[in-house]
Amino acid sequence: MRFAAPENFLLLILVIALGAFLFWAVAHRKKLLARFGDLPLLVRNAPWVSFTRQRSKAILAILALVFLVLTLSRLQFGTHLEMLEREGLDIVVAVDVSNSMLARDLKPNRLEKAKQEIQGIIDRLKGDRIGLVAFAGEAFIQCPLTLDYSAARFLLNAIDQHSVSIQGTDLSAALDIATRTFEQKERKHKVLLLLTDGEDHGGGIQEMAEDARRQGIKIYAVGIGNPAGEPIPVLDRNGNQVGFRKDESGEVIITRLDEATLQKVALTTGGKYYRATAGEMELDKIFEQIAGMEKKELEGALVTRYDDRYQWPLLIALILLAVEFFLSERKRRPQEVKGE
Repeated sequence: MRFAAPENFLLLILVIALGAFLFWAVAHRKKLLARFGDLPLLVRNAPWVSFTRQRSKAILAILALVFLVLTLSRLQFGTHLEMLEREGLDIVVAVDVSNSMLARDLKPNRLEKAKQEIQGIIDRLKGDRIGLVAFAGEAFIQCPLTLDYSAARFLLNAIDQHSVSIQGTDLSAALDIATRTFEQKERKHKVLLLLTDGEDHGGGIQEMAEDARRQGIKIYAVGIGNPAGEPIPVLDRNGNQVGFRKDESGEVIITRLDEATLQKVALTTGGKYYRATAGEMELDKIFEQIAGMEKKELEGALVTRYDDRYQWPLLIALILLAVEFFLSERKRRPQEVKGE
């Protein structure tokens, strides 16, 4: 036995308060009557007055309210198995973890902002499978396609700038691994979300975008950073900044958001490009776009459902209310009542 809405038990506080008031009201009436003389004598001779019936009506009303609270709390016992059908898309999120993502033109830095965006993506999912790919100079699958959003969040939190040993930003490697994450036999139901500053050091990105289009993958790119540029901080083992990265000539390296590349990649596959914002409005726009895409039936899950039994306490409450309504507060025949 269980209750599907146990928070409604808080209503019992109001029931207790009402019960206390009803019994106080009966006691107060007796106290007022006692001012006129001997109470037992007055009760025997008072026509149509019965404090016992008044207390009984109060008890019936309180019990009815208790069972109504049980009804609202959704009493459940007994179970049955049910196949839960799911429809959705396959969504792979590729996130850049290169050193340039440590730039702080977005707070706290580009990489943490990208992870916040991905968290927002996971929070918006309803029945879609999600996979994670981390990339820098190479790429790997951090999380295969799954409906387990808790596992996806756990693996997302584990991503940092050390997740990929080879540095640089190879967008073609990211697209290559991401496209392999999808089921190859399908030519639809596929969305790739690419979160990066767009600085590509690998080459061949346009060819990979064309290949993704042929496989039915729509790419939505989210630019992380600022086109104006930002230096890349150097961190010590404790995560404290100790300087900025420099090139071979000793000049501070400035990393800039390459929006042109990301726009071209997205448009090649029929997707769109958006720049990351503090309010994550770009995620709303992306999900508006993919909401109209055809969804596929995903593998159903066999779940245990509890049977609702709220009808029983509801029936008891109605019976008690009916009895309370028809029960009079007064004596039927004064001459038959010998006392209370």
